[in-house]
Amino acid sequence: MTDALQVRGLRKSYGKKEVLKGIDLCIRKGVIFALLGVNGAGKTTALECIEGLRKYDSGSIAINGRMGIQLQSASLPVHIKGIEAVHLFEKWNKVSVNTSMLTALGVDNLANKQYQEMSTGQKRRLHLALALISDPDIVFLDEPTAGLDIEGRISLHEYIRTLKAQGKTILLASHDMAEVENLCDNIAILKDGRIAFAGTVSELTRAVGKHYNICIKTSQGMEKFEVDNIGESLISILKGYHEKEIEIQDIQVNRGSLEQHFVKIARGE
Repeated sequence: MTDALQVRGLRKSYGKKEVLKGIDLCIRKGVIFALLGVNGAGKTTALECIEGLRKYDSGSIAINGRMGIQLQSASLPVHIKGIEAVHLFEKWNKVSVNTSMLTALGVDNLANKQYQEMSTGQKRRLHLALALISDPDIVFLDEPTAGLDIEGRISLHEYIRTLKAQGKTILLASHDMAEVENLCDNIAILKDGRIAFAGTVSELTRAVGKHYNICIKTSQGMEKFEVDNIGESLISILKGYHEKEIEIQDIQVNRGSLEQHFVKIARGE
């Protein structure tokens, strides 16, 4: 098996409600992969089934290597100190911790701080360090930068790229589309329990149209246009202003964001 993860025909129901309706996924080794979906699409259920935290009804999941999991909702005993948590996970995994990893994530500064005294961002950094103690081949990150300030987000993004450079596979779940577009090699979008799209960001752009945004500032204010054909559309818009003798003060043209493309797929457009 040359892939890091293969999922075939994954199905899961809660009572009569079928949440996953035959999901197929194939994730190559050494990539950063994002699983996206609106609330209720089945993203959390799919991740929990893959991680082994939830039983599924049918299908198959093949994982090539050791897993490290950072859950979105996780907790430790309130009085445990950072270094105590690290040593505990060392014992469980029968390994010695990578001190450079602790330093890179800033966990060494939390060594003698009780869990209840840590900020949300500090807790998330500690959770990630604990997920990495076993030196996993596949790392699951659920909303990894939630609660982090800008500096913390930038630092964590750099470390995620470092993990990729080490040959690790990253499976990321995030609501931050800018983060996904900045980090990920491939994405999959879940819609109503099925994979509505799988591929790269560029392939998604081609699938839903180029989707440009034009902002034009005139003497009468700012107007925004959403178009697929930038050349013909811009000429037509400018011609309309010229015929009305409206002064144009500024023009901005931007490619549609991943978030806009994601919304189109999620809505079934």
